[in-house]
Amino acid sequence: MIHWNTSEPPTAPFIASIFNYYLSEHLEGYAEYDEKTLDLVKTIPGYLGYESMKHEGGGNFISYWKDMESVNAWASHPLHIEAKKRGMTWYRYYHSMIAEVGRFHSHSMHS
Repeated sequence: MIHWNTSEPPTAPFIASIFNYYLSEHLEGYAEYDEKTLDLVKTIPGYLGYESMKHEGGGNFISYWKDMESVNAWASHPLHIEAKKRGMTWYRYYHSMIAEVGRFHSHSMHS
């Protein structure tokens, strides 16, 4: 489920920053930075929301952005740069992609 920054999802087009990974055994500081970066990203202008899924030592994190200017602002933030440096030991494999979302729709059953 996507955790949008507002009560309503944005209207496409918008940007998806997709990060897929497998964790290493060297996770010192990982949980702390995970929490710090998630708190910080919510304050970056143009941030729209995120979704995260973890499974058997791996996972993906997708953040959604208004435009590439917003993505670049996040990518150049000092805390994010430091997290990326530390990530060289936290992840045994990762890849990231930036994609434009041209269409979006969702469905949710409320209980």
